Amino acid sequence: MTLRIHRLVERMSVIFTLSGRIQADQVPALQALLSSESLDLEIVLDLSHIKLVDRDAVQFLASSEAAGTELRNCSAYIREWITQETNAMQRKETGNAAGLAG
Repeated sequence: MTLRIHRLVERMSVIFTLSGRIQADQVPALQALLSSESLDLEIVLDLSHIKLVDRDAVQFLASSEAAGTELRNCSAYIREWITQETNAMQRKETGNAAGLAG
């Protein structure tokens, strides 16, 4: 199974509907795709048809969401994993900031 991407522009948003699985080797292409979009459009990733992700994909989704990308229709297990990765990134940043201050 591969990753399929469908792009739709709706009002002031560009919606990418992703289908299949997201794996580490697809992350750079997804990053390039998102960064190529106009800055005046909100970016939405519709994950309703995503069946499988790996850790690199979850880290990408977590960092994309932190940067302002909306994750829509995310399955419960992927949402929980993203939450765990987000918390881990925040702990790492807090630890790095504490190390610099101390």
